[in-house]
Amino acid sequence: SAPRPAAPAQYAPAVAIYHNPNATGPHQGAYQHGVVVRNPAPAPYATVRAPSPTPVTIRAPSPTPATIRAPAPTPSPAAAPFQPDRVSAPAPAPPTPASVAKELEQKLFVTETALAPPAAAAAAAVAATQPEEEKAPDVDLAPVSKKGLAHPARPGAGTVGKKVMIRANHFLVNVADNNLFHYDVSINPESKSRAVNREVLSELIKLHGKTSLGGKLPAYDGRKSLYTAGSLPFESEEFSVTLVDPEKKDKEKAEREYKITIRIAGRTDLYHLQQFLKGRQRDMPQETIQVLDVVLRESPSWNYVTVSRSFFSTTFGHRGDIGEGLECWRGYYQSLRPTQMGLSLNIDISATSFFKPVTVVQFVLEFLNLRDTSRPLTDRDRVKIKKALRGVRVETNHQEDQIRRYKITGITPVPMSQLIFPVDERGTRMSVVQYFMQRYKYNLQYTSWPCLQSGSDARPVYLPMEACKIVEGQRYSKKLNDKQVTNILRATCQRPQQREQSIREMVLHNKYAEDKFAQEFGINVCSDLVSVPARVLPPPMLRYHDSGKEKTCAPSVGQWNMINKKMINGGIIDNWACVSFSRMRPEEVHRFCCDLIQMCNMTGMSVNPRPLVDNRSASPNHIENALRDVYRRTTEMLGKQGHEKQLQLLIVILPEVSGSYGKIKKVCETDLGIVSQCCLPRHAARPNKQYLENVALKINVKVGGRNTVLERAFVRNGIPFVSEVPTIIFGADVTHPPPGEDSASSIAAVVASMDWPEITKYRGLVSAQPHRQEIIEDLFSVTKDPQRGNVNGGMIRELLIAFRRKTGQRPERILFYRDGVSEGQFSHVLLHEMDAIRKACASLEEGYMPPVTFVVVQKRHHTRLFPEVHGRRDMTDKSGNILPGTVVDLMICHPTEFDFYLCSHAGIQVDALSTCPHLFLCSLSSVLAY
Repeated sequence: SAPRPAAPAQYAPAVAIYHNPNATGPHQGAYQHGVVVRNPAPAPYATVRAPSPTPVTIRAPSPTPATIRAPAPTPSPAAAPFQPDRVSAPAPAPPTPASVAKELEQKLFVTETALAPPAAAAAAAVAATQPEEEKAPDVDLAPVSKKGLAHPARPGAGTVGKKVMIRANHFLVNVADNNLFHYDVSINPESKSRAVNREVLSELIKLHGKTSLGGKLPAYDGRKSLYTAGSLPFESEEFSVTLVDPEKKDKEKAEREYKITIRIAGRTDLYHLQQFLKGRQRDMPQETIQVLDVVLRESPSWNYVTVSRSFFSTTFGHRGDIGEGLECWRGYYQSLRPTQMGLSLNIDISATSFFKPVTVVQFVLEFLNLRDTSRPLTDRDRVKIKKALRGVRVETNHQEDQIRRYKITGITPVPMSQLIFPVDERGTRMSVVQYFMQRYKYNLQYTSWPCLQSGSDARPVYLPMEACKIVEGQRYSKKLNDKQVTNILRATCQRPQQREQSIREMVLHNKYAEDKFAQEFGINVCSDLVSVPARVLPPPMLRYHDSGKEKTCAPSVGQWNMINKKMINGGIIDNWACVSFSRMRPEEVHRFCCDLIQMCNMTGMSVNPRPLVDNRSASPNHIENALRDVYRRTTEMLGKQGHEKQLQLLIVILPEVSGSYGKIKKVCETDLGIVSQCCLPRHAARPNKQYLENVALKINVKVGGRNTVLERAFVRNGIPFVSEVPTIIFGADVTHPPPGEDSASSIAAVVASMDWPEITKYRGLVSAQPHRQEIIEDLFSVTKDPQRGNVNGGMIRELLIAFRRKTGQRPERILFYRDGVSEGQFSHVLLHEMDAIRKACASLEEGYMPPVTFVVVQKRHHTRLFPEVHGRRDMTDKSGNILPGTVVDLMICHPTEFDFYLCSHAGIQVDALSTCPHLFLCSLSSVLAY
């Protein structure tokens, strides 16, 4: 397959700052969260949960679908307990049972693995003599409300870096000073369909627009809200309209009457919006912005297929076949946003998958990749079809003069030839095949296939697949497979210059100047992309091992290589093995392993050139058995040699057919607990030097080595904010199951740095939580134990303990990066997760509340940045994107809150992905203001 293109260019907002002027102790005057400790119960020690011996695995980018494994921290004998006012602790003398017992009575936080074996025994003896309520202090923090989560004011613009001008896909919006009125709309009978509601309101406007509505042209959100520029001539009024269903012949059944009640709900003026955009008001007038956004979405909502904030149509470009009965439609994303320059309309090109408007038979053939239509479908086939087509609308084609539409609810469990149902009140029963022949003179062909089912279980409607066609314009909302993702990327991949041109053409196509709703509300949209000032930050210098010819490296345009360099800390591998599930010959596998091990040793690692057992080839159909067999053989071999270690590395050559990677990783990393490195057969068969270097770098990190560190990490206070005091950096995200998986759990993951000040090693933890819950549940937890009472736990607490063990110092500053949070969830997530972080800290030591910087990083936004002049080498990288290190903190950012856009890496083919950090809780002072 073609190389995976980079995601489109995006950028990230920043963090909110909370200052606690009443803080005392070592953090007096620091930026802190507004919570306090309510006299936590004192205790001579805390019982802590030991970290998992097997670290979590993290999916890595290309060249191969390998994993980056954060090594579990090793205990540090020099690690002293947390102490309230200490930044670091000197290495103590080897402890004795008596000294440890005395220390446990005085201090709160001691980890068992930080002690020598005799001391650990003494600690256990002391623990057994303590009252249950003293073994884990209850953490009672003052509750925090959203009112206390005031966002920090924007700092001044940054100054570091080379100043440049770039363009952004934001379009300035001007609004006339009108009075905006909000009306509640009630439709009876109620409909959940926005399309039906819009038809009802459209009919109402046709009948009463120039009379009862006073000539106003309202904007409608499709649900309960109606907006007008100026008031309607009434405060409350009821109307009646009739809609006709053209698909029904019976006039009485085709006509349906609706009662519409419209009553005044409120009035909105633009004064508060103007004050907010000028930075004179902190609270955003969300309702005013929502009114204007609904107005600008009114016309496209009538003309195009709406998916969330995007609009799609076949008129926007060629449909792209992405396989298995699906096609790709082009469209555009549109959102009205408040920025420093005023209101801005963010417009971007988008694409998504739709069902092809074909017969259901043709869809099934493509979806299941079938060629023989005579064979019956298997139970597995029926389950896949039912899952794919449930909720899809189809129209019948067996009657030329009458087309009816149905929504699919299921698939019959038996073939059509065996499906018999009653046809009259006397109980006469007839098969579907006989019924279609007698009633419609329609000879069904696919009698061995099941029928589609519509209606309820009590009164089902059976529809032969060949008599139905999928209605056009239905989005496929379930997860795409790898091949479909590749096809949709190929169909939509654009260079930055092409994407900018497509956005311009889309704006011209929408004709905002002629939009009747925009004219009604006095809204004017500029047709040119805005030019914004930006800065290109200087790249950091990298440090490598002194034994290499080049000891330092300055990245150029976001890229660097390993030529003449050696890893700063090479890993040691004494035993390894290889298993191949590909069609590569044994001699090819042997040659690849030799080349890879040689490259590992050349770049600074120390790897045994001989595998522990002979290379093994196995069938892709027996992956788990082969992996377990290799593990058993290597364990036996190590046992015979008198080693307690297990296999350190397993090199896996994947099958030619994709789909086995996840299973291999689950068996290796989760079931067997061994480090694996997966390689694609097309790369392993003909490896080049760059590929081998990249794989060697991955292996080194997985076995506990470090490839490079920042040069400034070796200079006192060299890394701003991080080097000043012991700092731990967290990263957190929640992965949700794909659409259609209604019962699967969401997975929360948290990683944290395990070294300081280099900040190069990370450890990860994962936790399952309720379906599609975004707030991370297990950051801090308290469980009740029959013997020990309340026991504190959670991922934050465990990682803080691990940092203390590894570095011998407690974190005096926390930098918490949170991914995957939408703007509407900012305050909610911050409220709960900051409380969890504070409780985790307080549970370790009384009064321990280090300042926290909470940063929400957004990648899935639609701001795209383009160079002012395409093709200039001093302004673009090789793919035509803006230079990596470009930061924007003016014009298109939030008018009052601290956010910015950062393009942190170079793009491969298309727009480079940018992030938008939004700072919500900050102890950064002016550091992140560059």
